[in-house]
Amino acid sequence: MVASFLLSQSFVPVVSNWMLKHRMEVKASFFDRWKERYIRAGQNFHGRFALVTMLFIVIALGVVAALFRITGTQLFPDTDSGQTQVRLRLPVGTRFERTEDATRRLLVLADSIAGKGNVEITSAFIGTQPSSYPVNYIHLWTGGPNESVTKIKLRQGTIPISVFRERMRMAVSRAMPGVKLSFEPGDIVEQVLNLGSNNPVEIAVVNRNLEQGKKTAQALLQKLSAILDLRDLQIATPLDYPAIKIDIDRVRAGQLGIAGDQVARSTVAATSSTRFTYPSYWLDRATGTAYQMQVQYPAYQMNGTAQLEAVPVSSGENGPVHYLGEVATWKHIVVPGEYDRLNQQRYITITANIAQKDRGAIYDKVRKAIASMGKLPNGARILLRGQSDLLDQTLTSLQFGLSIAVVVIFLAMAVYFQSFRVAAAILSVIPAVVAGSLFLLFVSGHTLNIQSYMGAIMAVGVAIANAVLYISQAEVLRKRRTMGHDAVPAPDPAGSLSPHLEAAGHRLRPILMTSVAMIAGMIPMALGLSEGGDLTAPLGVAVIGGLLFSALSVLFFLPHIYQWLSGRKEYRPVSLYPDDVQPKAKV
Repeated sequence: MVASFLLSQSFVPVVSNWMLKHRMEVKASFFDRWKERYIRAGQNFHGRFALVTMLFIVIALGVVAALFRITGTQLFPDTDSGQTQVRLRLPVGTRFERTEDATRRLLVLADSIAGKGNVEITSAFIGTQPSSYPVNYIHLWTGGPNESVTKIKLRQGTIPISVFRERMRMAVSRAMPGVKLSFEPGDIVEQVLNLGSNNPVEIAVVNRNLEQGKKTAQALLQKLSAILDLRDLQIATPLDYPAIKIDIDRVRAGQLGIAGDQVARSTVAATSSTRFTYPSYWLDRATGTAYQMQVQYPAYQMNGTAQLEAVPVSSGENGPVHYLGEVATWKHIVVPGEYDRLNQQRYITITANIAQKDRGAIYDKVRKAIASMGKLPNGARILLRGQSDLLDQTLTSLQFGLSIAVVVIFLAMAVYFQSFRVAAAILSVIPAVVAGSLFLLFVSGHTLNIQSYMGAIMAVGVAIANAVLYISQAEVLRKRRTMGHDAVPAPDPAGSLSPHLEAAGHRLRPILMTSVAMIAGMIPMALGLSEGGDLTAPLGVAVIGGLLFSALSVLFFLPHIYQWLSGRKEYRPVSLYPDDVQPKAKV
């Protein structure tokens, strides 16, 4: 029994070692066979290095140019924060009470669209906020009693906020005709990116003559309506606010001893409040708190011109009381509801939202519509505001930075390898990397933005590292071949390989490991499954696409490009010391 136990103990390590050795041999032999096929595939292009190089460069640059034109651009990826801000506009001059009713109906529609219980919180502000209300107008602004601003937050896991907006537009157009909606960013990030604008598209029609500016704005609005991807297109400035013009009969008022300012004060107090004509405060001595006192007519009583004519106007402290109808006449007119100024020049605002992700293309169409307006009146201008200028500046800066990085890398490689040809061979993979990033971004439906540009730059860095890994090995083998050292025998029975294929065989495993490891690490980011993941998903997609094309270009095309540019030439030492120069081998 002891003998059998000892035999089993000695037999198990032998069997285990044999199985481990056999398994390693199987794995090694599989990779070696694949490596041998890879090298033989490279030998099929022997003597056609220039053709391969030219085709590779032309196709890569062509793909980059084509995809760059059709891939959408925006500043940052769209994120679904689950919240939005709705600006509701009724016809100019609508009373506050009707605006309140319309806002309540809007909230009912929001509940029905999102599903009962899926609206987490809402906050509505209706009409013009009084000066005593603790609201900063930078963050909340309304142009009159006909407007309301409603913030809506949906529960997590409900419908996407973009779908919610589209359904709200359709529901409001059916249920409340004549009401205009304008969806504004609900999260602070997009509000900051709009640079103070409420919408992604904001156009200022500047003209010192407001009537001319109104005509220009209406003509431009007609041209912009042809752009199908614009939503909530409207003139945001209230230009036709209904008003009553009171003409004072100065002769009649003078006969009754009534001054013009007395008529104005009485009218303002009747239609608004005395707080704007006679500021008065009452001090509560018990608490030390001062309260503002004001007198105003009940709104339900001042509801017609007959009541306006009956407003009492006093001629003095002891004088008789007269009525407004005795000293003044009135008529209905329309006036601008507000005046907006830019550098002391009046302007009219046109706002719109964008339905699709490609904001760069929409901005180009808007610029073309503005250019088609022709010659404007003297002193008139049309300014496109919002994200358009920031988007152009950001993308231009990123492209310029990438170009500078490529030049710096080229100079660094030229200094390190002491050869402009070798440096050019290393940089030849960059077009393929950019093409890979653009291709995967286009296929996955993402756009060119700050995140995707960062991903493309990261992929270019890894591609350059893989290219240097291959080129350094190829240069060592070329030096050994030129100096007369024997090359490492290849598995090809035809004889030894040229340095460019031999180096490719040596660096096949590390290049594949580097690319696969980074691609695997970027897959969770590219999927964007976590909360807020859609903000960083383009970065991961750009890296994966760039690395896929990088691995293909470094392994299958870079050896032939290197061989055509530098590999066929004899290695020349660049050392300035004569003792370092070895005699060239005789062929």
